[in-house]
Amino acid sequence: MIRVITYGTFDLFHYGHINLLRRAKELGDHLTVGLSTDHFNKVKGKLSHFNYEERKQLLESIKYVDRIIPENSWEQKIEDIKKYQIDLFVMGSDWSGKFDILEKYCKVRYLPRTNDISSSLLKEIFNKA
Repeated sequence: MIRVITYGTFDLFHYGHINLLRRAKELGDHLTVGLSTDHFNKVKGKLSHFNYEERKQLLESIKYVDRIIPENSWEQKIEDIKKYQIDLFVMGSDWSGKFDILEKYCKVRYLPRTNDISSSLLKEIFNKA
């Protein structure tokens, strides 16, 4: 069994998120998603429109997601990889190179972003409306 993990805020859920989750799941048999908590988003300087529980409910409805865990800090990734026996860490290409240190513990792969969509773009559009 190949276990895959990815992390994110998954706010203003859109088809780019679906593409990332689908492609991550295609790389293995089991997909764990580390979902940023509200507190951690504040630490990262992010403001979510939906709270953790609402974002978690969205992810729970996605057929590609097998497990959701709370992401509380940058540092927990190594712990999670060990705890859940992760074989592959996946992130969007906008993070390319930033998690290469995890290659000591599992394979790391950066997937291309879906063009013309992002939560930041949606927020910009909503704020103009």
